Amino acid sequence: MALYEHVIIARQDISPQQAEALNDTLKALIEAGGGTVAKIEYWGLRNLTYRIKKNRKGHYSLLAIDAPAPAVKEMERLLSINEDVLRYLTVRVEELDLELSPVLARRDRDRSDRGDRPDRGGRGGYDELQL
Repeated sequence: MALYEHVIIARQDISPQQAEALNDTLKALIEAGGGTVAKIEYWGLRNLTYRIKKNRKGHYSLLAIDAPAPAVKEMERLLSINEDVLRYLTVRVEELDLELSPVLARRDRDRSDRGDRPDRGGRGGYDELQL
């Protein structure tokens, strides 16, 4: 079977739970076609570079797929019909990267860095404002 990375952008109007349900539907479809989904990452609601169908934001998801070509083709066919999906891209890869994607790795690194910041006392904050 071939290995694929698949990215989906769903409309901003749907809830995060609906975006996760879309991912679960795709996983079930791939498994019914004889493949497996090695990884699903929900990247959250992110800004789009330009408007797509009057949307400024979209729910991004990444799937790492090991499936035969007909199963992937059927998944793409159903995504093209689905009104909640703005864009999708499937890329065939040599091997699946099961580590955390750079998008989520950067988000986790930013969250951990915030707790390690030194106190900035004495630089003119609101607490030093003299009236």
